[in-house]
Amino acid sequence: MGSGEPNPAGKKKKYLKAALYVGDLDPDVTEDMLYKKFRPAGPLRFTRICRDPVTRSPLGYGYVNFRFPADAEWALNTMNFDLINGKPFRLMWSQPDDRLRKSGVGNIFIKNLDKSIDNRALFYLFSAFGNILSCKVVCDDNGSKGYAYVHFDSLAAANRAIWHMNGVRLNNRQVYRAAEVRTRDRATFTNVFVKNFGDDMDDEKLKDIFSEYGPTESVKVIRDASGKSKGFGFVRYETHEAAQKAVLDLHGKSIDGKVLYVGRAQKKIERLAELRRRFERLRLKEKSRPPGVPVYIKNLDETIDDEKLKEEFSSFGSISRAKVMVEVGQGKGFGVVCYSSFEEATKAVDEMNGRIMGSKPLHVTLGQARRRW
Repeated sequence: MGSGEPNPAGKKKKYLKAALYVGDLDPDVTEDMLYKKFRPAGPLRFTRICRDPVTRSPLGYGYVNFRFPADAEWALNTMNFDLINGKPFRLMWSQPDDRLRKSGVGNIFIKNLDKSIDNRALFYLFSAFGNILSCKVVCDDNGSKGYAYVHFDSLAAANRAIWHMNGVRLNNRQVYRAAEVRTRDRATFTNVFVKNFGDDMDDEKLKDIFSEYGPTESVKVIRDASGKSKGFGFVRYETHEAAQKAVLDLHGKSIDGKVLYVGRAQKKIERLAELRRRFERLRLKEKSRPPGVPVYIKNLDETIDDEKLKEEFSSFGSISRAKVMVEVGQGKGFGVVCYSSFEEATKAVDEMNGRIMGSKPLHVTLGQARRRW
């Protein structure tokens, strides 16, 4: 390679940072439709609909490749769950290395969701705790099945979400559990841990309750030296499907006045890791407060700096931070203002979108909360 030529590896890395995955696409969506949808966010390299290699039928997802990472980030934060052909699509950063996704690190399970909470609402509810790789409310033909998965880009973000969201009421319905799950274990476990039942629970009664979900290999209530129940036990199923169904249906269910905990039985090393995570959550409790509500501003004049941005937006509420994105000392035309409440942020969007600042009309919208920008 001659002197002065760009490093191909470096160029590829920068290019990948500007690529977005687009999921839940209608089968009739084409590359041209994707291009027209995302072109207003910034210059594009290309769009692609993924297809079956044999039948060439669309697989329901594709990719949008921007020229600049800032434009891709703008699209991710402002266009997620917009409609194409009347169907909302899901956006996430393209992950060329799928080891993070397959590891399950940062992936949490949420149960007892109100049926009115869809993918968009779930995304904005949990985005305050960190960067979301993907989120999905599990549905059937009748709509939401009442549970969902949210995959964060880090374990710390997942722990923050678990800490703050366990037991929170969403649309007057309490979320029973937000728990970290690992993809491999979630796909294979057959042993179920049960706790918080009454002293009168024995092996036969426990078996009667859990055998409704499939054939069991063993059922055991753990007892102390005197023979008294310790309030927990184990159920081993013949199949993973039966175990998973029991966990989804019985966790949080009230039996004889007690609310059951039902989950995948963990190995000793996993229990120790969970204890360490709990300690870490306690340590970070005071530090890990959800950030304020961000408002994203695009098409900023080159003369606008952090102080000017804060001054122009301060009349709508308390601002914890205002930042103009810069590159080599030059504004990139993109900034963020973080308010202390949703109402303040909404008011700023309503009042400032389209307003002239400097020499340009602003494009202002609510965005995904992030801990660092």
